[in-house]
Amino acid sequence: MQIEPTWWITAVEAPIVAALFWMIHGLRRDLHERIDRSDERESEAVSRTREDLSEFKLEVARTYVPLSLIRDVDRRLSGHLLRIEAKLDASLHAGAMRPMHGGRHTAVPMPEDLS
Repeated sequence: MQIEPTWWITAVEAPIVAALFWMIHGLRRDLHERIDRSDERESEAVSRTREDLSEFKLEVARTYVPLSLIRDVDRRLSGHLLRIEAKLDASLHAGAMRPMHGGRHTAVPMPEDLS
């Protein structure tokens, strides 16, 4: 009695395909479980990092920069800016008198004079 080759192919192929399907299904399930676990670990790590960062910011705010130093720097910076503004105003007003033909000077209207 001769067994046909198609029967052998079917008899061997069907279990192999089923085994491959089961392996692929198991791999997919394992992969999804690993992704879920890594997402949980990452979210825990992110929350720990955020908490550590907020604690560090609070420590820096308390210890490294006293309020008196901030006020002093602000006062000095404001003073410098006011002196620069005064110098710019003085140079702008000095430049308003421009020489004309014949050596005479004429006043050029300033922006605040135009309004």
